[in-house]
Amino acid sequence: MRRFTLFSLLLLLLPATQLIAKSPVVPLDKIIVIVNDDIITQLELDERVKLISQQIRQQGSRIPPLDTLRQQILERLILEKLQLDMAQKTGIQVNDEMVNRVLSNIAQENRLSLQQFRKVIEKDGYEFSEFRENIRRQIIISRLHKIQVENKVNISEQEIDNYLNQSLEGNSGNDEYHLRHILIATPEAATPEQIEVARVKAEKIVAELKKGDDFAQKAIEVSNDELALKGGDLGWRKTAQLPTFMTSVIRTMRKNDIQGPLRSASGFHIIKLQDKRSDSQQHIINQTMARHILIRPTQVLSSEEARMRLQDIRQRIKNGEDFANLARASSDDKASAAEGGSLNWVSPGTMVPAFEEEMNKLKPGEISEPFMTEFGWHIVQVLSRRKHDNTQQFQRSQAINLIRKRKTEEAIQDWSRRLRAEAYIDYRTNK
Repeated sequence: MRRFTLFSLLLLLLPATQLIAKSPVVPLDKIIVIVNDDIITQLELDERVKLISQQIRQQGSRIPPLDTLRQQILERLILEKLQLDMAQKTGIQVNDEMVNRVLSNIAQENRLSLQQFRKVIEKDGYEFSEFRENIRRQIIISRLHKIQVENKVNISEQEIDNYLNQSLEGNSGNDEYHLRHILIATPEAATPEQIEVARVKAEKIVAELKKGDDFAQKAIEVSNDELALKGGDLGWRKTAQLPTFMTSVIRTMRKNDIQGPLRSASGFHIIKLQDKRSDSQQHIINQTMARHILIRPTQVLSSEEARMRLQDIRQRIKNGEDFANLARASSDDKASAAEGGSLNWVSPGTMVPAFEEEMNKLKPGEISEPFMTEFGWHIVQVLSRRKHDNTQQFQRSQAINLIRKRKTEEAIQDWSRRLRAEAYIDYRTNK
């Protein structure tokens, strides 16, 4: 993989990270912002500006005026500092093993070994140790979001039913929209004057966009959304992933239409429909009818003894004894044992990967050799296979995931605004 492509991917994966370039010269540094008990220095901001400028160039966008770009990046640095400070007070820690696992996953996704991945980063002139610490910070922030926001998001059965009913009426729930977005934010508990200033600014931006200004470029320059530096690109979204104030507007839009300003608690929103597509296909899956016997190692039964016991049971079945009777008598999986070891129809992803891998090797009627999973030693017999229309269950599961993602994004945005509003921020640029 070319280094340019890999670096572009890393920037997309880690929009809030900074990479410190190697340099033999150590310039003088100074504090430019105090954020609660933390600080942002001139060098820290300069390095982030350098990184984001490279990202914008790779996106094919024009870099906005330096003062505008620096202010956008500074605000994101402030929010990052606030989140890391809260994470520390909450007791969130990420050990080296977790960081190494994430690095290995990123390397594998790019078809590189971890050593090759490290060489690519260093060839681009960046300290790998600092890159690792940025990975650690992003994991910490992700965990903080989960504790403070995601775990508190609830989805009612009525919300799911409403989404599915909407899908049936005109199939609009299956439509996907590729959107760009600009947010002109208002402060927490904004005054009428502040709201009016934001509204006038948003209306001016809409007028400029409709006269032909580039939307992505304008998002980089003025948007307060966290995706501003990616040109406000929200990617492909289903209606359930969109804020409720957007959904009715989106359905009436055509490709390249611009709508706004749309008011929400966060401020004024401007959206552009890049493209639209529909996904209304059936969801057909391959299911397996299977049964198994589980023997768990214990303090008095070693792992090898458990395996040998299963090997003996397997041989007895091969010699003609009934699988179901042996499962009832011997299996440590009491729920399936009561049903003669039956797992009924198994859908992909239902079982742990090691079990599913062994099961998928078998032809109907075959019994596996003993194999181990995190639950113990198993033998499994495949009885039958079929293709199953799982559309209804799939759509409900998809609805839950899409609604959760949309509500989580909205909740994180509101939470971030409150965190910023309650913080002590002292800009010292001119002091």
